Amino acid sequence: MNYASIKKTDIANGVGVRVSLFVSGCTHHCKECFNPETWNFEYGDPFTKEVEEELLEALKPSHIKGLTLLGGEPLEPVNQRGLIAFLRKVKERFPDKTIWCYTGYTLERDLWEEEGRARCEVTEELLGLLDILVDGEFMIEKKDIRLKFRGSSNQRILDMKKSTEEKRAVLATDFL
Repeated sequence: MNYASIKKTDIANGVGVRVSLFVSGCTHHCKECFNPETWNFEYGDPFTKEVEEELLEALKPSHIKGLTLLGGEPLEPVNQRGLIAFLRKVKERFPDKTIWCYTGYTLERDLWEEEGRARCEVTEELLGLLDILVDGEFMIEKKDIRLKFRGSSNQRILDMKKSTEEKRAVLATDFL
């Protein structure tokens, strides 16, 4: 897996000051994407153990509220496989910090369904490590700059703990 960039003090992609990892590779190709260079799976640099350690170090300060995954598309199956071990480490070392993930996939159709487009052998575990999932492709026709933490009104901010418990998509209403 490759990554495009890292932001160690991001305040735009989740609650509080966060560390954000922008992965490379995306098959959605949303019209007017803000990061089209990340569509290429080879863009950027390899996600190595050294990069993982850099991110874990950046997560240490108490003012950092958590990690945000963006892209590209973090939930492309190849990226899920590249992220799963790292996310386990994040949860183990920082159980009180939240993990947010932005995806163009839809939870019920693409990730939970057995034959879902983005489902692979690590999907269920990976989703279980997330606190918040912002799902749905960016749609320029539904762009709304007044929305918190999302670009278009079709996108949902989901509480993944409640969604998993209730076996249905549960909105994280604090952000609507």
